[in-house]
Amino acid sequence: MALADEEPMTRQHHRKGLQRAAFAAGAALTVVAVAGAAPGAGAATGSTPGKPQLKLIAASKSVILDRVDYEGGFYLDFDLGTYVAVDNAPLEFKVTRKSYKDRIVAQQILRNGSKVTTKTLPAGTLEDFRGLPGFLEVSVKNASGAEVQRTTGAFCPNNAAGRLRPDAPATSHYPESCPTNPFTLGSVWGVEKGWAANTTAVDYDRQLDLPAGEYTATVSIAKKYRDMFGIPNDRPTIKVTVRQQTDGGEGGVGLRSSDSSAHSAHSGHSGAMGAAGGHGGHHYGPRGADAPTPPALSHALEARGLAHHLGDGAGHTDGSRIAPALKAAAQRPAGRAGVPANVPKPDLRSLPAWDIAVTDGEDGDAPGKDYLAFSANVWNAGPAPLVVDGFRKPGADLMDSYQYFYDAAGKQIGYTPAGTMEWDPRVGHEHWHFTDFASYHLLSADKKDIVKSGKEAFCLANTDAVDYTVKNANWHPYNTDLSTACGEQNSISVREVLDVGSGDTYTQYRPGQSFDVTDLPNGTYYIQVVANPAHRLQETNTKNNVSLRKVVLGGTKGARTVSVPPVDLIDAP
Repeated sequence: MALADEEPMTRQHHRKGLQRAAFAAGAALTVVAVAGAAPGAGAATGSTPGKPQLKLIAASKSVILDRVDYEGGFYLDFDLGTYVAVDNAPLEFKVTRKSYKDRIVAQQILRNGSKVTTKTLPAGTLEDFRGLPGFLEVSVKNASGAEVQRTTGAFCPNNAAGRLRPDAPATSHYPESCPTNPFTLGSVWGVEKGWAANTTAVDYDRQLDLPAGEYTATVSIAKKYRDMFGIPNDRPTIKVTVRQQTDGGEGGVGLRSSDSSAHSAHSGHSGAMGAAGGHGGHHYGPRGADAPTPPALSHALEARGLAHHLGDGAGHTDGSRIAPALKAAAQRPAGRAGVPANVPKPDLRSLPAWDIAVTDGEDGDAPGKDYLAFSANVWNAGPAPLVVDGFRKPGADLMDSYQYFYDAAGKQIGYTPAGTMEWDPRVGHEHWHFTDFASYHLLSADKKDIVKSGKEAFCLANTDAVDYTVKNANWHPYNTDLSTACGEQNSISVREVLDVGSGDTYTQYRPGQSFDVTDLPNGTYYIQVVANPAHRLQETNTKNNVSLRKVVLGGTKGARTVSVPPVDLIDAP
């Protein structure tokens, strides 16, 4: 889809998109060739048309892994460089749930030319949208041959690491990671024919604790998946050298001691990092300091040594995307504003809050108080992206904002004023926020307003893939980071986009964002998330803009507690 006054952009409808819908500007997936991954490459023989042939391969016979110790823990990136090679046909899945009351259903999509068939995986196969659980089995033995560790790992097909041969597709049209937001509704996974996807066994919640030394790792695929997909029982053996590091350095996936919590974000969205449960800890949420954390780091980028790029920065955030900023229209819109009756519009919806914890505050909060902190997400169910341009008033820290509308060919056919964008000079922000995008309230048991968060303005970014199965979902949203989406202090104009299928998570742990509950009595409350509270944005439906999450406060002043009941089948406190 191309926009007026903007460089051409592509829109993947086909299922492109776990997380980035509609304005995935020409940022092609960066791929990395798998060294020595020739096994299984080439034209498949004796195969069933439309059925992918899978094979477990190892890129190398030996790997060096860095162990980094820091105050309170350690980090070991246990990536053995094993891959699932795919040949004969793409490996593709559509993963959905009807509601939070329903189990996740996964269908394998089999494509043979124009013929498409589906195969539903056994009920209960999936626990969440992060991948196939228990797919990889790893046994680690020490130099004496004694087994010292045994672990399993999930397989995310979207960890596409690169092509196996030159006649394979040059880029992958599948999403770049598997979503980890607990309230994900739909996902698409896939590996192109002639490609290989990384099968790292890293579990950031249960890391393997291996001291420096020499080991041998044997890797295999669980029998149920071998039977399910007809995978040979290959068992690559890899020599492993664990090397002790005192700091992260600049190469590969090293960590500075202060980055430990942030790094764990690669396996789970904000909640997986651990919300400073209790008092005194610092929270490293995806948007806690306006530093978004996309659901997972592409292993292609890990291999390029970009995993140490965490948070905001020129041209990157956590390494998941390196791209120039979106460009606003050449000039503010002229002529009469108007929104054609049948023009496609976005549909903003709020997810229930999660990552909920009581803290004693962050930088700038009053000491001795209790705060209820949380993460919240507003996403776009489409069928059109939310496109907002801001144009600066000369000499002012304020921009006039306009929402744009496009026809099916990408031609702009309408616009309407949509409030303002404001410059946020605070450390950790320092970019342009679109005002009145969402609001947050703490309600009493009878759902009356008690406390309102001071946070309403945002820089929009596609941090989470909420449902890539909706119409026009874009599996490669362009502005997934704030460093390219939000402008600079000297910007004259800014374009911010929330793509179809994607949502923007904001972690309310910063000053003025979390709820002061110091003097509230124990009991039941509700966290209310409201999308488009001032109705300045045009939508297809405004009846789904509000969500509630029940919480129960307990404890005593200075030692408050919070318990969070599940939302139907979703237990995500």
